[in-house]
Amino acid sequence: MRIWKWIGRVDWGLASVGAGLCLLAMMLITVISVFGRYVLGMNLIPGAYNIVERILFPLIVFWALPLAHREGTFPRLGFISEALPPRGQALLATVVLTVETAVFGALLYYTGLFAWDGYMDGRQAQIGSGYWLIYPVLAMVPLAFGLMLLEMLRQLARSLVSIVTGGRPSSSPG
Repeated sequence: MRIWKWIGRVDWGLASVGAGLCLLAMMLITVISVFGRYVLGMNLIPGAYNIVERILFPLIVFWALPLAHREGTFPRLGFISEALPPRGQALLATVVLTVETAVFGALLYYTGLFAWDGYMDGRQAQIGSGYWLIYPVLAMVPLAFGLMLLEMLRQLARSLVSIVTGGRPSSSPG
């Protein structure tokens, strides 16, 4: 299906390009700050710590989460599932994915409310001696949870089909 390939590309782009550029920016900011502080004796980037802590680091984490979930890199207890027959594996995957979907649905809802409140309030973070609007960064959190929720729903549908057909789940719970 084209939509799932497109969502996969979005996940990959956020994780590799977006988070990669944020990581590069973190390294450059850190190197420039350390150089300025210890070699030149001055602060070259006011608010460097806040830029890294409140903007770049959250973007790295939340842009990488959907791809990590899609690729199955989250830790899981596979030995329980492997001991079950195929239909039992599908049933266990369905239960796990149902719980994950409920949890991430709640996270999406509440982080969405928080991001919306940040937008409506014009929430800002102090960076150096000034203030920057923070709601664009806040909006990335529900985006990440939404992408993860879409993948969970896809996996849940596959798992339900596996229960009906009696086969192995086509993708393990993540």
